[in-house]
Amino acid sequence: VQLQASGGGLVQPGGSLRLSCAASGRTFSSYIMGWFRQAPGKERESVATITWSGGRPYYADSVKGRFTISRDSAKNTVALQMNSLEPEDTAVYYCAAYLWNTNPSSGYWGQGTQVTVSS
Repeated sequence: VQLQASGGGLVQPGGSLRLSCAASGRTFSSYIMGWFRQAPGKERESVATITWSGGRPYYADSVKGRFTISRDSAKNTVALQMNSLEPEDTAVYYCAAYLWNTNPSSGYWGQGTQVTVSS
């Protein structure tokens, strides 16, 4: 099983980035797909999640109205569109796949992609 995250980079405050996660190696129909992030000196936090069928999107309060999670089941990808980025969004972003009602840490994780928001 492989989750390959891409799309990170350096962007100015107020800018946008689109992260993509390519999932392969198994069927993910029973999985929650999520984006998490970890900033230096901080704990990892959930940013947004969605079921593989596209339902039940969840967003952390800090990103509501700015980030949108989506999935393309035909391409086996999950995307995170990030708009109105703020310096506080700077972190390594990870995509993950885990079963419903389980600890995300027990699931599959990608390698992370760096997002830096700075002028």
